[in-house]
Amino acid sequence: FFVGALRSSLPFTLQYELGTILLPYLLTKTTMADFLAAAEKAIPAEVHMISGCMDSQTSADVSNVASFSLPDPAGKAGGALTSSLLKVLYSDHHAPAEDLSFQDVLTKVKATLSGRYTQIPQLSSSRPMDISSPFEIVPKGCTGTKRALLIGINYIGQQGQLSGCHNDVLNMVEYLKDVHGFESQNITLLLDDDGQHTSPTHSNILSAYRRLVAESAPGDAVYCHYSGHGGKLRDDDGDEKDGYDETLVPLDYQSAGQIRDDELFNTLVGPMRKGVTLTCIMDCCHSGTILDLPYIFKADGEQTEMTASADFDMQPLLQLAAALASGASLTEALSSQDPQQLMSIAQQCCTIL
Repeated sequence: FFVGALRSSLPFTLQYELGTILLPYLLTKTTMADFLAAAEKAIPAEVHMISGCMDSQTSADVSNVASFSLPDPAGKAGGALTSSLLKVLYSDHHAPAEDLSFQDVLTKVKATLSGRYTQIPQLSSSRPMDISSPFEIVPKGCTGTKRALLIGINYIGQQGQLSGCHNDVLNMVEYLKDVHGFESQNITLLLDDDGQHTSPTHSNILSAYRRLVAESAPGDAVYCHYSGHGGKLRDDDGDEKDGYDETLVPLDYQSAGQIRDDELFNTLVGPMRKGVTLTCIMDCCHSGTILDLPYIFKADGEQTEMTASADFDMQPLLQLAAALASGASLTEALSSQDPQQLMSIAQQCCTIL
């Protein structure tokens, strides 16, 4: 039946290969809801991340945030993403008078960076989302606890020392308290500041993420911030299309190593409970997919909606399944799809599953 439905439009070899790969999925009546249910099982929480740049890019450390006209109670230096984000969300110590969407925020951040920096901010998510929806860290009607974990590493005395990461954290704390009502007892800071706060070592960072996951409950709004170095290491388990794991660089990276994206996912993203809203800001180099979330929006002036990540591009297969579930014939469902692309995606699915 499957081959017959395709015979009029595709070469026989491609008919057979495509049918062999996809038929088991079609026979199980897989639908869009089934795929989304699988995603929810892998990532139970609602997770959003704004990153300072694409995986291939570096992120800047701004020597004087006064050039962004920012409130700066903590000092004169900051990361380019954090400084730009605060200019958009907290200029003159006030929230914007107008309601901003996620797209508005990313577009305005990109405009602030343009002309001085080439980095392209990105929004990624655990679920497909409408980027025109209102930007929020705390969802409307939130009844749970507002929790925050902020990490800033200046690497004082080390090669590659930064100057603005502590200021990023302290400025964001003021914003979270003033605009979103976060309370001091629910905010944890990791800073390399001679023992005034917990040191952002490899062990302490992962322990703080584990503690955050353990304490968070359905209905909570959780915010995580990282300002410091980001890096790339050769992929050690074959799950990265580009052959590299994105990393966070803890204070003691020379002895303890870097924190790979796989470890971040397994420690923070995957275990976070259903019903928790987690927002992460990653102001570091190579941070585009550091949480390995499946949907992405790049504020490059060309993309107008969130799409599936290139590493996990299952959207055409989802559309095919949805069309079949709606009652369309196989021929009708396939008429709007690229069969070569479907076959490639299906092969990836078979490998993953």
